[in-house]
Order: sequence, then C-alpha cells, then structure tokens
Amino acid sequence: MPHTLRSVCEVVESLWPVAGAEGWDAPGLVSGDPTAGVERILLTVDAVAATVDEAVGIDADLIIAHHPLLLRGVTSVAEDRYKGSLLATLIRNDCALIAAHTNADVVADGTSAVLASALGLRDTTPIAPAPDGVTGIGRVGSLAEPTTLGALARALADLLPPTAGGVRAAGDYHQPVSRVAVCGGAGDSLLGSDAVRGADVYITADLRHHPASEAREQAVLGGGPALLDVSHWASEWLWLDTAAESIRRELPGVEVVVSELRTDPWDFAILQ
Repeated sequence: MPHTLRSVCEVVESLWPVAGAEGWDAPGLVSGDPTAGVERILLTVDAVAATVDEAVGIDADLIIAHHPLLLRGVTSVAEDRYKGSLLATLIRNDCALIAAHTNADVVADGTSAVLASALGLRDTTPIAPAPDGVTGIGRVGSLAEPTTLGALARALADLLPPTAGGVRAAGDYHQPVSRVAVCGGAGDSLLGSDAVRGADVYITADLRHHPASEAREQAVLGGGPALLDVSHWASEWLWLDTAAESIRRELPGVEVVVSELRTDPWDFAILQ
C-alpha cells in the first residue's frame, strides 16, 4: 500500500510527538497535500535554497527539516522574499515540507542524545528532564575514561562535520574532564542549570558573549564547567542518520536520503 503524506505525518508524530515541543516552537506540516503519495524523503537540518534545490533535483516528495521554515510569523509569502520563494518552489514541484524541531530534541534518541552517544557518554540523563524523567532537553553523562579538555575538543572536532567556526574552548587545555553535559543547538539558556554547573565541561552551540563570560566568571568563584562551543548546524546534523533509520523502519519502501550539504551560514574564518 503506497504511503501518503498523511501517513508520514502520523509516523513523524509517533517518533517526535508535537506535545514535546517548546511552547514557542512551530513543528509539524508546513506545506503539502496530505493525500499526496510519498516515495522519497530528504532529511536536512535546514530548509534553505540549497536543500530545496537538492530535494527538487532528486525528485523528493517531502523534505523533513529539523528547523522550521516558518518559526516566526510572516505577513507575506511573496516570491521576492526567500521564504515565499522556497515555498513556491516546493509547491510547484509537489514537494511537501515537515519540521521536527524541539519535539525531536527531547526524545530518547533526539539530537542531544545522539551527540552524547557519539561521544561515548554513559548513564546519560536529560539536563532539563520532562515529567517522565526520561525525555527532555540536553543530556549529561560520564566518559568511559577521563580525558583533558583539549583532547575532548579535538575528538569533538573529528566527530562533527567541518565548519568555519570549528570548536571554540573556554578553559585550560590540560584540565581533566569526566562529567560532560551536551545540548545540540543553542544551549546557553541551560548554563545555570544544576546538571550543567555540576559537569566538568558543557558542549553546545551559539554561546553568546555575556552568558559565556558570566558562566566562566562564576566558575572561578564557585565551580562550573569549561565550555566547548560548536556550530549549531553541525551539532544537530549527526541526528539525521538516526532519524533516517527510524523513518525507514516505520515506512518500508520509502527512500530516505540524508542531505550532505553544509547549511551552516559561516563560510570562512580568519584567525588573528
């Protein structure tokens, strides 16, 4: 029996329930006819011009993107604006769009859990657990063997796809680390949480100057983690393979393609 967009939406809901999303988020079906057939899906972190063109080029029926294209309200989808242009391209080429964002962050095999697993963390728990105690934002766990901040930063650089920003570190290169907190995507809102403050190092993306500075100053006075700041896109890209396997399992016969395109917005860096 052929799969429809409606049946794919049902699978997406079973894998990443919308009820788990943050209140400000906008996951779910963005565009597409629920009765249309789906034979090929492109998975990507971002729905941008390059990945939309990629989807059209492989004749995909659907893009499942981690980041919502319409996260904030818009008043126009005119085609001289990039969001309107992307939607028009998708609609004209019969390619639907679904977003699975914070609802895909919090599940047991979500973005942070995949990053924690790739780092080899053991006995992980959410940084900010949901009422069930199992799901939630971020993960914290212990390395199998203690290492140093510098060695962990290098291992992280090897693990993640390359970006212009690489891995930035705040802390002594040789300081020992064993307890590690991670949050895929922007995670400076969790800097004050007990789980992060109790870790030796916190790995996340998009760390802003003031929150990072305040966290490091507080660490001098009363303890706190070293910081490893990585690309937002790279920290979540690892999750795509796990998501693809889940979809293939639930939708036999549907081809699922993981985009290899780098949608990190930064192109190069000049070190001073």
